[in-house]
Amino acid sequence: MASRRRLARAAVMQTIFETHFSSEGESRHPVEEILARNIKEHGTQKVDSEFAHALLDGISEREEEILSSVQENAPQWPLERMDDITRSILIVGGYEILFGGDAPPAVVMNEAIEIAKEYGGSESGKFVNGVLNAIEKNKRA
Repeated sequence: MASRRRLARAAVMQTIFETHFSSEGESRHPVEEILARNIKEHGTQKVDSEFAHALLDGISEREEEILSSVQENAPQWPLERMDDITRSILIVGGYEILFGGDAPPAVVMNEAIEIAKEYGGSESGKFVNGVLNAIEKNKRA
């Protein structure tokens, strides 16, 4: 069974995907409404809602920095070339590694890899692992 925080991360990833990369273009609903719906779909009592909201707020404030770091640490893969789910997972994981501070990087990476395995393509977990490891190493440098 997934932890409350993993479900929160998945709900935030889904929210980012829907608001940023949906084929319909811009979402017709406020981002907080989308997050609330995604939390509800996972089971409100099963999700750390407070963590999910804080995560989404932090990502919203630092998104350009996160995307820049993702691009720097995956130079062979332009952001536009990444599939939208994987990019969304990298945004969540990248934020936590760069700015989160309340979970060890290894935990953040493991959670992101598990979400990638569940929601992404066959190679998403490996790709997410490589990029997030590079972000962590370059952060320490």
